[in-house]
Amino acid sequence: MADDPFALFDTWYAQARETEINDSNAMALATANEQGHPSVRMVLLKGHGPDGFIFYTNYEGRKGGELLANPHAALLFHWKSLRRQIRIEGPVQAVDDATADAYFASRSRDSQLGAWASDQSRPLPERGIFEQRFAEVEALFAERPVPRPPHWSGFCVVPQQIEFWEDRDHRLHHRRLFTRTAHGWSEGLLYP
Repeated sequence: MADDPFALFDTWYAQARETEINDSNAMALATANEQGHPSVRMVLLKGHGPDGFIFYTNYEGRKGGELLANPHAALLFHWKSLRRQIRIEGPVQAVDDATADAYFASRSRDSQLGAWASDQSRPLPERGIFEQRFAEVEALFAERPVPRPPHWSGFCVVPQQIEFWEDRDHRLHHRRLFTRTAHGWSEGLLYP
């Protein structure tokens, strides 16, 4: 069974990009705070390879704070059109500034401005406050490129386990688990 889990991910991901109507790169991200209390939300995969799976966020928001305090996460891709899912678990590390800068520069201008205007995950008394802040940031950067805010960057989940799950009739699912070892990856099956 000794397949490369990253090659298998690439195959499944390419198929999902063909069959999923919206956001084939959407993944559930589970984090936990310092007390071990979990939280989960959807984020978008923005890069992947043998080093890990990358997404971007405001480091001052809830998920950023949880990941900085407890640098471990789990990801879940669920592609209903393919009847497949992939679970990934591992430690998290910050991406380097050059990688974050390059991705930030590729975002739409409004998304760049929003990163400056938003106090992500904090209470917002009324929508008009955020809209006013957005207008102020828009005026501030009107005549120049929008730089990446110092509190906005990316995380890379470095997989220690990757599970590939395929739906089968009568709930007799097929589950392949890859586990990182000192010598590469080992593979085994899990009961459905």
